[in-house]
Amino acid sequence: MARLPRDFYLGDTVEIARSLLGKYLVRRIDGETLVCRITETEAYVGSCDRACHAYGYRKTARNSVMFGPPGHAYIYFIYGMHFCLNFVTEPEGEPSAVLLRSVEPIHGFDRIAQARFGVTAAEMTPYQRKNFMNGPGKVCKGLSLSTEYNATDLTGETLFLCDSPKDVGLPCPILPRKEHIVSGPRIGVDYAGEDKDLPWRFRLIKGEL
Repeated sequence: MARLPRDFYLGDTVEIARSLLGKYLVRRIDGETLVCRITETEAYVGSCDRACHAYGYRKTARNSVMFGPPGHAYIYFIYGMHFCLNFVTEPEGEPSAVLLRSVEPIHGFDRIAQARFGVTAAEMTPYQRKNFMNGPGKVCKGLSLSTEYNATDLTGETLFLCDSPKDVGLPCPILPRKEHIVSGPRIGVDYAGEDKDLPWRFRLIKGEL
């Protein structure tokens, strides 16, 4: 079954964050397959980025997975209420990762809606649909991901990425005729000095610019 290989995560973190847009995240749980298209990411580079948990190669119990082999999940708890999913990048010993900020579900809607709001997809309100999976905490809640899955191998069976839903036996969604990638400063990193202005947040925008 095709999935992004470990070598994909070995490159430059900023370039990986950009190239992940439009890829598909697959989550397998209780015999179900949930699939989401990636629409927003942020890059964090430990060697030089004051917004990164591992800035200056600072290793802790929480961020230790960032120092390990690329192609693993880094999931942490924030604000006492949200889990955030990251993909570890660059060679082992270079602590960097891409934060997954937003996705569009394309398969497993009811399971995701139940996890997010306790309703079926058909029962969601317009507000819930608008704010379905447009934030890192929402992504983890919808996919039932917590620190229990920290260090999960992204080339395994539970959680992985691929180029197309066809790679997991599903039809491709109808995509917008026009999409653009835009970049800008990351969210919630005002503590990072001038690094807060690095244009390392990448988004897919539909339609004309």
